[in-house]
Amino acid sequence: MNQDELKGKMDKVKGRIKQAAGDLTDDERLRDEGEVDETVGKVEDFTGHARRKVGETIEDLGKDIKR
Repeated sequence: MNQDELKGKMDKVKGRIKQAAGDLTDDERLRDEGEVDETVGKVEDFTGHARRKVGETIEDLGKDIKR
């Protein structure tokens, strides 16, 4: 897991917590912020995952070339 994936997971959790707090307090602004945070977290997590997979593929390709 890389930094982008970790930050994305943290932002998703933060967003869910904000949404729940917004629901409990009937604060629509807080709920909306939570939805944005969760979406940003999903994008960060996806980007980090893709970056890690590309890196692993390049490493594997380098190993294959050395053989």
